[in-house]
Amino acid sequence: MQPLETIIYDEDGAVAWVTLNRPELHNAFNTTMQRELAAVWQTLRVNDDIRAVVLTGAGERSFCTGIDRSEIPDSEATYDFDPYTYVDPGVMIGPKSQGLWKPVIAAVNGMACGGAFYLLGEVEFIIAADHATFFDPHVTYGMPAVFEPILTLARMPFGELMRMSLLGAHERISASRAHQIGYVSEVAPGADLRAAARTVADAIASQPAAAVQATMRTIWAARELSRQQALDLGNTFLNLATSASALAEGQAQFRGGARITPRIR
Repeated sequence: MQPLETIIYDEDGAVAWVTLNRPELHNAFNTTMQRELAAVWQTLRVNDDIRAVVLTGAGERSFCTGIDRSEIPDSEATYDFDPYTYVDPGVMIGPKSQGLWKPVIAAVNGMACGGAFYLLGEVEFIIAADHATFFDPHVTYGMPAVFEPILTLARMPFGELMRMSLLGAHERISASRAHQIGYVSEVAPGADLRAAARTVADAIASQPAAAVQATMRTIWAARELSRQQALDLGNTFLNLATSASALAEGQAQFRGGARITPRIR
């Protein structure tokens, strides 16, 4: 992987940590970060040593506040938009958009707003620090909220998403409220956020990769298909991820492996 300017990349066993690293700008993404995120996701696709990923932001103030507004034209006179050739930043920065089908867990360590929902819309689940907040200020600043709420719709109740999108910068969803409505799966004290993310990432990474990835693909596909279509497709994913060696490994774990003491959440 080439040297990175806007991202910190670390590997801890079978878990990769991807940290957005522009804390002085609330980890807003510029064109460099877009390019580097795409490169990281594509590299992880072919790195068989990594079985799970944690995505977070540097510092304690912000996870990501979307696009770096210094790269947005200041006036309509310099605004040139062609809907036939426009390429949205989301196709660069999202793990699924880059074809990465390994579990990605978001550890949200502060503000997450605007374009941050590109990233949050393509992770498996979200763990938030207790001081994290979520909001979408697009309409306040004269821009329609379009792709971000589309990606969020499957995760957040319709009324909550509509309220967040229409209130813009006037209201923020707290971590506790995000957990209450099911958008966030766990809330941890800020000092414990990395440990909470590490616990679940290590657990996921400890399991057979084929079974994990086929499960992911099945559930993501099922969100967009009818029930019967999803059931029919399930046979394909079941076949792809099942092998004699995998079944033997699982049976050996069941019969003689160390018993797992589960967390109660």
